[in-house]
Amino acid sequence: MIRDFASTRLFVHNQLSAEAVVDLDARQVNYLVHVLRMKDGDEILVFNGSGGEWRAVLNEQRRRWWLFVREQTRAQTPPPDLHYLFTLLKHARLDYMVEKAVEMGVGRLRPVITRHTQVARVNLDRMRANAIEAAEQCGILALPAIDDVAHLPNVIGEWETKDAGRRLIFCDEGEEGGDPVSVLAALAPAPLAVLVGPEGGFAEEERALLRSRPFVTAIPLGPRILRADTAAVAALAVVQAVLGDWRRAG
Repeated sequence: MIRDFASTRLFVHNQLSAEAVVDLDARQVNYLVHVLRMKDGDEILVFNGSGGEWRAVLNEQRRRWWLFVREQTRAQTPPPDLHYLFTLLKHARLDYMVEKAVEMGVGRLRPVITRHTQVARVNLDRMRANAIEAAEQCGILALPAIDDVAHLPNVIGEWETKDAGRRLIFCDEGEEGGDPVSVLAALAPAPLAVLVGPEGGFAEEERALLRSRPFVTAIPLGPRILRADTAAVAALAVVQAVLGDWRRAG
């Protein structure tokens, strides 16, 4: 089946099947009707994160808007098996980072707190909303899982129990020499996670902790100091190109 890149996509919480009716809430109506200027009879693609993608028709009667589901356009696919660990940033930059991580194929978002983390709290509902918006835009069918915030030492201490067999790619601003492509290409195939630190970098005791673990591989990200959100895109791009699903694209 030819994939539809042109149609608007909308995430819904409803179960999806042929001839199902999906009522739209005020936010969805505003987005479709007032922002996108869609009209009664226009077609849209809908997905719920578990039931594949479906083509539906927008309907309006007496100021009530709903979707009539017609046929499935794509079967459900599993979420990508790539975890992304990141420290908390201020709202706008965290929004950007979450959006780009989802676009880059992250299947689990794992916020962590480090010594130099500047933000102590995160709005997980806002993070989920950003993940949904990114999924609508980039065509994926499975939404990423989002973990509660955890302290980095606890995550590393529990790794071999909770994440046994998963290699952690540690983006180390103190790593000198070499290039990330060569380091990654030398690794044996395994499930992966990527860790990017805060604006102030990792504390020395955190770097020592990470480097002491056999499941951790440190990579550099070039000769320049990158903002955390920029480093996220750079690291995920390199990992996907060398070890991830970019190799199978198309």
